[in-house]
Amino acid sequence: MDVRQTTPSSTNDGYIIITGAAGFIASCMVSFLNNQGFTKIILVDNFGVEEKRHNWQTKVYEQIIERHSFFEWLETHQPNIRCILHLGARTDTTEFDYAVHEALNVEYSKQVWEYCTLNNIPLIYASSAATYGDGSLGYEDNHEIIESLAPLNPYGVSKNEFDKWAVKQETTPPFWAGLKFFNVYGPNEAHKGRMASVIWHSFNQINSTGLVKLFKSHREDFKDGEQLRDFIYVKDLLNVIFWMVQSYPSIPSGLYNLGTGVARSFYDLAVATFVAMDKSPNISFVDMPVDIRDKYQYFTEANMNKLKEAGYHHPFYSLEDGVDDYVRNYLRQNQYY
Repeated sequence: MDVRQTTPSSTNDGYIIITGAAGFIASCMVSFLNNQGFTKIILVDNFGVEEKRHNWQTKVYEQIIERHSFFEWLETHQPNIRCILHLGARTDTTEFDYAVHEALNVEYSKQVWEYCTLNNIPLIYASSAATYGDGSLGYEDNHEIIESLAPLNPYGVSKNEFDKWAVKQETTPPFWAGLKFFNVYGPNEAHKGRMASVIWHSFNQINSTGLVKLFKSHREDFKDGEQLRDFIYVKDLLNVIFWMVQSYPSIPSGLYNLGTGVARSFYDLAVATFVAMDKSPNISFVDMPVDIRDKYQYFTEANMNKLKEAGYHHPFYSLEDGVDDYVRNYLRQNQYY
């Protein structure tokens, strides 16, 4: 456990607890909150992963808690908590041992939920668009369809299993939201390696070879590089989560899509990366790895009506603007958020 001396937060009463705080999205969330004047923050994660150190070491927080001792710490200290942002998860879609995903994404999440329920604490947690599988049932964040969804990998299965469990609970936190993240990109993702965004991989490929390699299509209805995803800049996620933290008494609890609502191609994404690097596009196509070929989503696009109806009306970054900010201000500068 580490304790950092901070100036008192004037903007909130209780602690904001963030799980997965050494990871991609959660570490960005900590910076965002710091920028809003919040310092009464408790970080939870496995902090022994050295390549994640840059993500959290400069943040302003009051304590860090190792993930395995989190619930023991809560029982011992009984802190006054404003909300829990449960953003920690096992996110590797190429890990096919379901038990690995189940332990953190389902069972650990149930413990977080139950603690929030017993202690009347609002909970916002990370779900995933991977729950939608091949998209045959669409991409609408409707509670009625989740029992019928067929995710394409154990990661997606684990996220959907927790969503299914959550919506069945008769006793709940005073507010809860499961956010179905679509294809998130942005700073602080370097540690993800193979699972980092295509922008991150493209930037590094361009620097080393001057070329971007995209997957060929293995479906006749999609041209090479024209596979479509709903790419969302991490800063948009942070804005939505913060809006929920500030507004939750007036927001209905439930599952919410979190994408832009606009599907774009990997080809467009690669071109935007070249432009942000002030280079001419140079793109080739390679076979998709066999281990993911039959589990690959060719199209995702979030239906964003539910979030809009809940009151969120801020515009999202376009793909070009988000990639430009990420590449110019973070990747090219070797900066973390």
